[in-house]
Amino acid sequence: MKRLPISERRAAVRPRSRLPKPQQITSFRGARKARVHKWADDANFLSLLPWPIRAKAAREIRFWKQKTQKMTQPWQPHSWRSHEARQLPTYADEAALNAAERELASYPPLVFAGEARALTDELARAVEGKAFLLQGGDCAESFAEFHPNNIRDTFRVLLQMAVVLTFASKVPVVKVGRMAGQFAKPRSADMEEVNGVELPSYRGDIINDIAFEAVGREPDPRRMVRAYSQAAATLNLLRAFAHGGYANLHQVNAWTHDFMDRSPWAKKYQETAARISEALAFMEACGVTPETVPQIKGTSFYTSHEALLLPYEQALTRQDSLTGGWYDTSAHMLWVGDRTRFEGSAHIEYLRGIGNPVGMKCGPTLEPDALLRLLDTLNPNHVPGRMTLITRYGHDKIEAHLPKLVRAVKESGHPVVWSCDPMHGNVIKTSTGYKTRPFERILAEVRGFFAVHRAEGTHGSGIHIEMTGQNVTECTGGAMDVTQMDLADRYHTHCDPRLNAGQSLELAFLLAEMLNQEMADRAKQAA
Repeated sequence: MKRLPISERRAAVRPRSRLPKPQQITSFRGARKARVHKWADDANFLSLLPWPIRAKAAREIRFWKQKTQKMTQPWQPHSWRSHEARQLPTYADEAALNAAERELASYPPLVFAGEARALTDELARAVEGKAFLLQGGDCAESFAEFHPNNIRDTFRVLLQMAVVLTFASKVPVVKVGRMAGQFAKPRSADMEEVNGVELPSYRGDIINDIAFEAVGREPDPRRMVRAYSQAAATLNLLRAFAHGGYANLHQVNAWTHDFMDRSPWAKKYQETAARISEALAFMEACGVTPETVPQIKGTSFYTSHEALLLPYEQALTRQDSLTGGWYDTSAHMLWVGDRTRFEGSAHIEYLRGIGNPVGMKCGPTLEPDALLRLLDTLNPNHVPGRMTLITRYGHDKIEAHLPKLVRAVKESGHPVVWSCDPMHGNVIKTSTGYKTRPFERILAEVRGFFAVHRAEGTHGSGIHIEMTGQNVTECTGGAMDVTQMDLADRYHTHCDPRLNAGQSLELAFLLAEMLNQEMADRAKQAA
C-alpha cells in the first residue's frame, strides 16, 4: 500500500489526539500547556484530574469559557463600562461629564494610527534584543508647571540618554516620553486627611487640584478638556524639536560633553563621550552629515501615559480609516498599572480592543498564571511589539520574584518587551517627611533586572524611569550626591520623586556599561 506524503499524514492527525489524557496531567502548568479548556466539554474531566490541581483547573475552565463568550462579542470603545472599574473618580455632575466627553470626541486626534503602528514595529525589534526601549518623563504632568522650557529640558535629557545607550548597545533606542498625557495618578486611598479634615485624594490635574481645598478636590470633568489642550501643545513642540534640527546628533553630543565638564565622575565617562565624538567625526569625514543624511538632524519620538481615566481615553478613541481598527489617539503607547490590571477589569477590557502598543506593570503580587491569562486577553494573536512588560519590584525583591514570570512567558511563546521600572519599588520616607528614591537602590534594581534575564536566557530590552530635565532635589544619591538635607531645596514634584537631569544621564552611562557587557556576552554565545 502506497504511503501518503508526510504533509498529508500530518494534516490527517487530529489536534485533539495530541493532548495528554487527563490522568496524565501532573501539574497545573502541564494542564495549561495541554490547553485544559479543550476538555471542558467532557463531563468527567474534573473528576479524572489528580486532586491537587482539580480546583485550579476548574478556575481555568471558567476563565476560558468567560473569555470565549466575551471575545465573541464585538468590542466597542464603551465596552469597559460593563466591567469593574477601579481608580476612577466619581463626578457629581453627570451632565457636565457627558458634555466634556462629547466635546473631546469632536476634537482632532492627538496622534495617528500609523504612528502607533510604527512604534509597534520598532518595539518588535526590542522583543528580539535588536532595539532598546527608553521610556521616561514626569511622574505626573501638571497645569502649573506647563512651560516650553520644561518640555525642552526633559526632551533634551532623553536624547542625551538615548545617544549614550545607542553607542553602548549598538542597537537603535526607541524613545518614548511620559509626556503629553500623563496627568492621572492612581491612589492607595480615596480620601486624604490633614489636621482632622478629610477630602478626596489628589488624582492628578486632569481630575482635581493638588491644593488641599474642598472646592479644588472635587473632581471636575472640564479638566479633561484643559488636559487635551496642554497635551496638544506639548505634542506640537515635541514634533518641532524632533524634526526641526534641535535633535541634531552633533548638538546632542555637545550637550553631553558640557555635562561631563561639570560631573564629579567626568574622568570615568570621558572615554565614552570622546569615542562618540570620534565616531561622529569619522562619519562626517565619510560624508555622513546632517545635510546628506537627514536622520542625523532628526529623530523619532513617541508619547505614552497610563490609561487610567477611561472616560478621557474613550473620548479620544478613533477608528482608523485605513485598517478599520480602533486606536487610542491620546498617545502612541498606553499602559495599565498594578492597581488596575486584574482579570475582568474595565481597564483591561478597554486596552484589549485598541491597536496601540500596550504596557503592563508587573509587581510582586502578580503570579505567572494570572500574567499569562492577561497576555492571552491583551495579545491573543501574539503580535510582536504589542506588549511591553514593565517590572517594578524594588531592589531587594526583583531577583526573587521576576524569574518565575520570565520563565512562564518564555514557555508560553508570548513575544514581549521586558522593561525595568526601578522607581516605584524603591520609595522611602525620610525623617523630615519627604518621599525619596535613593539612587543606589534604583541602580541595584536595574542590575538585578539584567542579572535575571542573563540567567534565564532572555532579553532585558528597556528601562522606564520618572525623571525631569530640571535640577530638582527629589532623589538622593548619585555623583552630585543629593543628601536627605538637600531635598527641601528644590522638591517640586506633584506626586513621586524624580531623577534630575544629572542623575538621569549618570544612570544612562552606568546602564551603558551594563549593555556593553550584555552585548559582549551575546557575542561570545553566538561564536
